Amino acid sequence: MERDRVTITDVTLREFGQNVPAGSLHVFTPRIRGEIATELMDLGFQNLEVLSCIHPKIAPAMHEPALREIAESLGRRKDVHIITLVPNLSGYETFCSLGLGPDGYNHTLGIFFSAVEAHNRANLGRSIADTLAEYKRILKDAAQRRIRAVAYISATFGYLDSKTGSVIRADLTDIRHSMDMLFDLGARTVTLSDLQGVADQGETFRILDTILQLRKGKDRERMGYHPHHLSADQALANSRVAFDAGIRRFDASLGGTGGCVTGAPGNQPTEELVRHFSEAGVETGIDVQGVVSLANRVVRDLYSRIALSPPMA
Repeated sequence: MERDRVTITDVTLREFGQNVPAGSLHVFTPRIRGEIATELMDLGFQNLEVLSCIHPKIAPAMHEPALREIAESLGRRKDVHIITLVPNLSGYETFCSLGLGPDGYNHTLGIFFSAVEAHNRANLGRSIADTLAEYKRILKDAAQRRIRAVAYISATFGYLDSKTGSVIRADLTDIRHSMDMLFDLGARTVTLSDLQGVADQGETFRILDTILQLRKGKDRERMGYHPHHLSADQALANSRVAFDAGIRRFDASLGGTGGCVTGAPGNQPTEELVRHFSEAGVETGIDVQGVVSLANRVVRDLYSRIALSPPMA
């Protein structure tokens, strides 16, 4: 009997990178980032978020010379999707000018927006409608250039408004329509994010199951889950119920590092997620002990030297 299999995308270098201040770039160097990405690929990861074409004033580690150096060091990979996030048309122009398309380094383009208006404006500085209109242009052009694309919908499980202290719930029907549009425009996968870890296991299952029912199970294998949470145990428990709901794609970060510039907590630890699925008899294609060793080194030798909040407990 064939074993269940999941796809795990490691997001350490991109998410952690967007939080590294300018004063710590001598630690988080392009060479170190390239070495970590190469080791992750050697351990069996076939999907990695590495770069982001975001303005360096927001994320100093993502300035163009660093992006160019890392892309060159990793080279063109046939069997690995190196995902570079693009927040807007300007970022897409940077993606193309750096030669990250199929005629160059063959990266996968990642677009992202929020399911909650307040968060989309805080994170991207514009409305959801304006964001989607711009992404339609980007995806149509990317399709003509044969650029692979994936999409992420943040705050699918709600957004905690810091002003009111209450959670703003996303409209699941709107999410269904957005997913239809994204798949129609060529997105290979759509990942749903619990931006701030506002959902417990029951709510996680309810929301995913509702979206799957609204879409009549269509493209289930192309849906992903990306949890943020202060508790690694809770994030892993939520991933387990996402698996039970039928999701087979998951995002995680070494040591639980990362987060969002809008104040989201860290990620579920890659090493713990890989170990969890391995112990459950679910195939990941990843070297369990190797990723545990790498995570320990990243937290000890890299993360601890950079002035950020500690990873998840």
